[in-house]
Amino acid sequence: MLSPILFGNGAIDRAAHLRNDDPAQATMQASAEARFMAMWRGNVLVTDAPEIDWLTKSEAAKASPRGDPLFLGMLDGTPRYAVEIPDWEEAGSNEGQFETKEAKHPALTGTFRDFRSLFFNIPNASLGDAATAKSLLHWHNSHRYCGYCGTKTKLTHAGWHRNCPSCKRMSFPHIEPVVIMLVTRGNKTLLGRSHGWPEGMFSLLAGFMEPGETIAEAVRREVLEETGVKIGKVKVLDDQPWPFPSSLMIGCHAEALSDTINLDPVELEAAQWVSRERVMETLDGSDPSFQPARKGAIARNLLDRWLADCI
Repeated sequence: MLSPILFGNGAIDRAAHLRNDDPAQATMQASAEARFMAMWRGNVLVTDAPEIDWLTKSEAAKASPRGDPLFLGMLDGTPRYAVEIPDWEEAGSNEGQFETKEAKHPALTGTFRDFRSLFFNIPNASLGDAATAKSLLHWHNSHRYCGYCGTKTKLTHAGWHRNCPSCKRMSFPHIEPVVIMLVTRGNKTLLGRSHGWPEGMFSLLAGFMEPGETIAEAVRREVLEETGVKIGKVKVLDDQPWPFPSSLMIGCHAEALSDTINLDPVELEAAQWVSRERVMETLDGSDPSFQPARKGAIARNLLDRWLADCI
């Protein structure tokens, strides 16, 4: 059975036609039916169930949200927004990490949880909606000033644009395309290990696309740079929104033309060819010598496709 891919196919209707309707937005935000998803340090507020803890306007106000609400769309006939909650006195240090495992806000009944702890614990549609909010908030926090003239920008279109009042340029939510490759040669697949990963973890090679590249060109360049392996045919298989903080993972199958590894130690800590049989033994727990990508990630889905001959 193929692993499901998380973070896509949210339940919210994005209702883009309402984003530029300022009177409608004012009415919806003030209505008793409006609901707000609270985000803090990239973590989402959930109930004990767990499920997204959709707050009323008055409930959200208790935590003094920072900035304007961002319109996510409509769900069950009611407008849905994302709000960012600032740190509170008891929150403690974040120790340089964007996510914190778990935290309670003194004015809210739910719990802020990091996304990885919610894999398969809440419906994927809800996880997809939260991923949208997380990425959108990150974009606003990193694009407060115009990249052309340096003027502070203004939020417009209910959170889906930022406009510069000086040079009049508009900016839109930023997504970083990343290629992730199931590289195969005969009965083997190429797995790599990044610096700082949990002990024993290996996954598919991946890297950011560069300007002017096709997807296939990016695949060939990344694999060659990291391992010295040359790639021939490339086929796109699937994709996945990845809100860490805001990438689109483009899953590909790449056929290797060589199998000699010349590792770039700056890019990777290690790389190895692994047989189909050994990957299967690792997934069923009989070979604990290395850990593959977790379920829910497109890397795991691509591996499962290969094992099931679905590529």
